[in-house]
Amino acid sequence: MLEDYYGRRVLVGRDEIVPAHVQTLPTITVQTREIICHRCGQRTPKLVAALPNNEYYCPHCINLGRVSTLCKFYHVPEPNQFTISQPVLTWRGRLSPLQVTAAQRVTAGMVAHQRQLLWAVTGAGKTEMIFQGVAACLARGERLAIASPRVDVCLELYPRLQAAFTNTEMALLHGRQSQPYRYAQLTVCTTHQLLRFYHAFDNLIIDEVDAFPYAANPVLFYASQQTSKTQGGQLFLTATPGEYLLNEVRHRRLQVTYLPLRYHGHLLPEIRCHLARHWRRQVQRGRLPTEMWRRLQTSLHQGHRFLLFVPHVADLTTVARACTRHFPATSFTTVHAQDPERLEKVQGMRDQRYSFLITTSILERGVTFPEIDVFVLGADDDIFSSAALVQIAGRAGRSASRPGGHVDFWLTARCRRVSRAMRQIRYMNQKGRCCQRELSAM
Repeated sequence: MLEDYYGRRVLVGRDEIVPAHVQTLPTITVQTREIICHRCGQRTPKLVAALPNNEYYCPHCINLGRVSTLCKFYHVPEPNQFTISQPVLTWRGRLSPLQVTAAQRVTAGMVAHQRQLLWAVTGAGKTEMIFQGVAACLARGERLAIASPRVDVCLELYPRLQAAFTNTEMALLHGRQSQPYRYAQLTVCTTHQLLRFYHAFDNLIIDEVDAFPYAANPVLFYASQQTSKTQGGQLFLTATPGEYLLNEVRHRRLQVTYLPLRYHGHLLPEIRCHLARHWRRQVQRGRLPTEMWRRLQTSLHQGHRFLLFVPHVADLTTVARACTRHFPATSFTTVHAQDPERLEKVQGMRDQRYSFLITTSILERGVTFPEIDVFVLGADDDIFSSAALVQIAGRAGRSASRPGGHVDFWLTARCRRVSRAMRQIRYMNQKGRCCQRELSAM
C-alpha cells in the first residue's frame, strides 16, 4: 500500500521495481576512505564496512535490517491524509494551576513548531501536560510521534494515550512486537524506531530524553533530526536534562518551560550524603555501615518502607545477607533487570508484602511506591550518572500523604556526579519556592 511509504524510508533490494508515485532514496554514500549511512548518519571506514564486489554495508544500525549499497529506500513525502474526528481530546482529568501554565506554554510552542524543553521534576505529571498541545496539533491535521528510549515506557504510554485520544488513529512501534506497521496520525515508538522515518512528523515529542540508550547516542540524536519535517517542532521531556540540552537552552536554541513542583505542591526531598569508605568490605563480613543500618532501622520503626539501591547485581547477595542479619524479622527481597520474578516482586512491594526492596538502578524510574524513603549504597560508583541519581532520589516524596521522605546516599569518597545531582535538585527547589510564593499570593 502506498501509505506504508508515507514519511518513511522502507528498505528494499536494489533491483526492485519502483511502484508508481514512490521515490527512491540512496542508502549509503561511498567516499574515498569511508562510507556514510543515510539511515543512521554514521561514518564507517571502508575496510570495516566492505562486502564482496566493492559493495558496502552499515554495521551501526544492522539490528533494523542491513543497509547496504545492494539496497535502496522507498519513500513518499508525508501527505497528512487523516480524517479528524471530534472530539480530539477525550481526557477529562484536571491539571493543577502550575500544570495549566506549563501546558499552555508547551501548546503554544507545539503550534508554532518550536524546539522546546519541558523540564519538570519527577512525578510532576509531564504526560498529562502535553495532552492539550497534542490535541491542538491533531485537530489541525498534523502527524505526531511520541518516542521514548525504553520499551516499557512506550507500553505504559500507549494505553494512556488511547484513552485520552480515543478518536485518533494510533500506532505502537517497538522491536519486540510482531504486528505489522500501519500508517497513523499519532505514533508511539521507541527512539530506535525513528530511524525508519524521514521528514514524517510535524511535531516530535521525546520522553525521558536523558535515559539510556538515547542519552549521549549520536545515532538516536540523528534519527530525531531526520524524522522531523524541515519546519517541524520538537519537544523534549525530562526531569534531568543533560549538558547538550542545557547548552541549547543557554544559547537560546531551545525554549524551556519549568515545572519545579509536583502535583501536591511540595518541594523535592534533598539528598543527604554520608561517607562509608569500606562498605563492600563490611557487607562481605555480614554488616552494614553503622550509620546506615541505624538510618534503615529508624525508617522501619517509623513504619516507612524504602528502596535500597546498590551499584551492581553482584552486590545484591552480600547486602541482602547483611540486612538479614540486622533485620531478621523484616520481609524484603532483591530485584534486578534480569530477575525472572521482577514484575512479581515490584507488585509485591506495591501490595506492601515487603518492607523494602534491595535493587539495582532498574527501579530508578517508572515506578511509584507511596510514602517511601530512598537509600543508595555506593552512590559514587561509575554506574550511577547524575541523571540516574536525581531519578533515584525522585522515588521519594511522590505521595501527598508524605511528600517529604528521606533520601540518603553513602559514598566511598566525594563525587562530582553526586554533587551535580544535589545541585540540580536544589536548583529546582529554588524555583519551586518561587512558585509556592506566587501561589500563596494568588
